[in-house]
Amino acid sequence: MSPAAAALAALLAAIVISCTSQVNVGMIAVALAWGLGLYTGRTADAVLAGFPASLFVTLAGVTLLFSLAEVNGTIGLLANRLVHTARGSVRIVPILIFGIAGIISMLGPGAIASVALVAPLAMVIGDRTGLPPFLTALMVANGANAGNLSPLSAVGVIANARMAAAGLGAHEWKVFAANFFAHVLVSAVPFVLLVRRAEARTADPLDDHAARLSRPQWLTLAIVLIWVASVVFLRAPIGLAAFAAAAAIVVLRAADESPAIKRMPWSAIVMVTGVTMLVAVVEKAGGMDLFTLLLARLATPGTVNGMIAFVTGAISIYSSTSGVVLPTFLPLAPRLVEQVGGGNPLAVALSINVGSSLVDVSPLSTLGALCVAALADPDRARDLFRRLMLWGLAMAVVGALLCQLFASAFARL
Repeated sequence: MSPAAAALAALLAAIVISCTSQVNVGMIAVALAWGLGLYTGRTADAVLAGFPASLFVTLAGVTLLFSLAEVNGTIGLLANRLVHTARGSVRIVPILIFGIAGIISMLGPGAIASVALVAPLAMVIGDRTGLPPFLTALMVANGANAGNLSPLSAVGVIANARMAAAGLGAHEWKVFAANFFAHVLVSAVPFVLLVRRAEARTADPLDDHAARLSRPQWLTLAIVLIWVASVVFLRAPIGLAAFAAAAAIVVLRAADESPAIKRMPWSAIVMVTGVTMLVAVVEKAGGMDLFTLLLARLATPGTVNGMIAFVTGAISIYSSTSGVVLPTFLPLAPRLVEQVGGGNPLAVALSINVGSSLVDVSPLSTLGALCVAALADPDRARDLFRRLMLWGLAMAVVGALLCQLFASAFARL
């Protein structure tokens, strides 16, 4: 078996295990990564180079910060107040979560920062109102992604700059509108189907004493807000800034780090980083190039929008949308139209944007990983990992269908 074929087989094996077994797939993925490295002649250091250190720091820093806020009661009090804001209607809560995540993402920091900020609190709110964690995660991730290609967003700037480099500039609002429409559409389906199953739970009444933040809680809230401001306005790295904020909370004795560290979702962190490490080895061995080549051969002028959405979506499940997929594929849109013998380059570019974004709820992407990491219970986190994995895979197909049907229409607006 060729190295590329073996790599692709290893990745598919990990995905199947994640969907069918109770074993932490991250542990299996690390073993597969090492075995694949040996098979393809890579040293242990080369395999270890694929460990996602940046993602690990982001997940660990954010979950530690919000674990501290949960341990000292800050998150619980804020969640209780937001539940009361919904005025007892469980149906309002998912819409509220979607909107908050979307607005934060739209105004500049992008989807990753938005999910990092919203997911921990949203999971607590969802639990208190009886929402399934799966629905809560979809509302957070899809809401953040709906605003992610705003002209004000960092990711929107990347997408529009790469399109301009390909001669497809001055379409910023079409890019935003197509992406927003797609995410609202796919979010409406689980909202309608799953919100009915939620058992509305009335939050405990807030008496005057319970409604007041204590000194440690005020301190925690202030530090978290400073962290938010540093991420949004100063472009501080999310994970490193989160560790600095967590350290400040501990040093100022606003929370105890021992129970907070124990509450961190280590199982989910191992799961996500282990699979990401395997993906890095698979990519170096040529497995994903083989996969993309096999799919791209199927494109025709009449199906190019749907096919490129599917290809970029399939790649984005395991790779960075803003860091890899958009910079790589958007400049190729005019050339791809030329190679297949027809099509609209702008429609192809919109398909790349939408197709690669819809799958970002996958736990192999940072958005899905942050949602999984927001659950402290390892059993619930494992179940959410599987559900988001299946949803992300399905979105590659759904994105292809949506782009095939609507991309040309958006391009003509």
